Amino acid sequence: MKLALALSERADLQRKLSSLGERMNRNAKVQEGEKPSEDPMELIQEMESIFERLEKLVARINHTNHETMRGDTSLLELLAKRDCLKGRINKMKSFIDTAGSLTGRYYSKTEIKTYSTVPVAEMQKKLDGLSKEFRLLDDEIQEINWTTELL
Repeated sequence: MKLALALSERADLQRKLSSLGERMNRNAKVQEGEKPSEDPMELIQEMESIFERLEKLVARINHTNHETMRGDTSLLELLAKRDCLKGRINKMKSFIDTAGSLTGRYYSKTEIKTYSTVPVAEMQKKLDGLSKEFRLLDDEIQEINWTTELL
């Protein structure tokens, strides 16, 4: 099985668990004399089975990520770098949006003006560079996922 397929299965199992949790909660209580629409014990058994599969799958994915190398860098390190780049990009976008936004002026006897504390255009160029780095890294990770066998 390719790593990419294992990642897809992991996401599917996580979605199933989310749905199962909602179904379990809906069937946790009923009014006196009523029956639940689904047997909660069967749902719990299904949940346990999915968690067992997920645990094994995640362990194999993590092992594969640790052992798979691109040059001197493990896939695990590439994933950490991608996650941090994504965080930096999100923080910078928010900051640049705030720094570059035009705010209304307060008019009274004295006008209050606000100015950006950073060069917004220059910061945007840095953000564009980070975004490009993220895209290239993500493409590299996706290629690895589709060419690597799950260990």
